[in-house]
Amino acid sequence: SINSVVKANPTAGFSIINAPITSSGGSIAHGLNASPSMIIVKNRDTSSTNWVVWHEALGTNGYLLLNSSAAKATSSNLFDGTSSSTFTVGSGFTSSGTNDHICYCFAPVANYSKFGSYTGNSSSDGTFVYTGFKPAWILLKRTDSGIRTWEIHDTARSPGNVSENNLIPNVSNAESSGSARLDILSNGFKLRTSSNGINNGNIIYAAFAENPFSSNGGLAR
Repeated sequence: SINSVVKANPTAGFSIINAPITSSGGSIAHGLNASPSMIIVKNRDTSSTNWVVWHEALGTNGYLLLNSSAAKATSSNLFDGTSSSTFTVGSGFTSSGTNDHICYCFAPVANYSKFGSYTGNSSSDGTFVYTGFKPAWILLKRTDSGIRTWEIHDTARSPGNVSENNLIPNVSNAESSGSARLDILSNGFKLRTSSNGINNGNIIYAAFAENPFSSNGGLAR
């Protein structure tokens, strides 16, 4: 019901949408032919608005803020459901100025991307998370605590285990290093820290593969 401009690559499970979200909200086509597992929305014209993140592990009305360490919150005025063709938003994204919003939608693709959650065990012999591929890039966020930041790991900055170098997207800090965080394995990742941030409580993740190609040379659905 919202007349948007969509650039979509269903094979890679990713689309970018410019959506004029008004106070009435509505449904937005995402072009992925599969329900998104993660959506990020930002008002393009107002600097004071947040980067709002929905992840399937948060529930229909749950959300996080990419520019904040805040815990999960809920609101039916932001995200209100997804389908294989659209996602629904409410009036909570509107503000003064124009209504143009940029939306990034991600749907899982076998052997390429996965979005999920796990429960930490607060041990250096930490939780193992199965993805089915070796991740090249992992985004983590504890959802039940507002004192923990987002955290990014990748194999470009930490090509070997244990991965120590991490970036925190909600602050301007340089990368943090010097303490064990996790092992990046052929079929997932395993926590190697008792940190409250990524190995305690409820944590969501988004992971993308180091070698995302199937035997026939194309991305595997």
